[in-house]
Amino acid sequence: MSLRVEALSVSMPGGPVLSGVSLALNRGEIVGLTGSSGAGKSVIADAIAGALPAGAVLSGRITIDGAAAGHGSIALAPQLLGALDPLARVGTQIDRFARLAGRRVDLHSALADVGLPQGAARKFPHELSGGMARRVLLATALATGAEWIVADEPTVGLDDEAAGRIMSLLAELAASGRGVIVISHDLIRLAEIASHILIMHDGQPVETAPASAFMATEQRLHHAFSRALWQAQPGTRFTC
Repeated sequence: MSLRVEALSVSMPGGPVLSGVSLALNRGEIVGLTGSSGAGKSVIADAIAGALPAGAVLSGRITIDGAAAGHGSIALAPQLLGALDPLARVGTQIDRFARLAGRRVDLHSALADVGLPQGAARKFPHELSGGMARRVLLATALATGAEWIVADEPTVGLDDEAAGRIMSLLAELAASGRGVIVISHDLIRLAEIASHILIMHDGQPVETAPASAFMATEQRLHHAFSRALWQAQPGTRFTC
């Protein structure tokens, strides 16, 4: 099975914010998406997951095996921790997402799948660490039963250890057969788990490169912006 985004463009009431975005993803694969702040990465996430705000105008195609992506086939783990309901316990929120998708969830398995202790089900969001809250967001996405997951900035604000655990979890989700799109400024970790990475700048795709191009000792990126983005990462340099 494959998910394809073709010539995706999005306009808001103030004008166009995204144009000409294309990517392809197979089950069992991770595709990364990175770029400058304000490049439209979260807009892409919302568009793919069918979560664009009212007033947004979308053009292009989002398909799964050639057919239009149906409601509930793609789930979003959003960037903002505020997406969690502050008045509901974690277990209630995971169960709510499952029921909205017409499913029943085994809460024990739902927590275990994202590496959370069973006691987390009784906690409110404000009682969670940042890393735990990010795992809850993933758990709510997985509770829908969607085979395609979009994780928007899943490591933002986390320390190195917590960020590493989240990226490892996303790699495990792909290894289990899901297709995963990971949006992240953490380009070093992203290149470690993704098959290829789409680079965005000012609402436009700049380059789609295999992850190996970032990890190579010789410069294998074609666009100057891609090279600058990689070289801005701590400890990275190409050999000229």
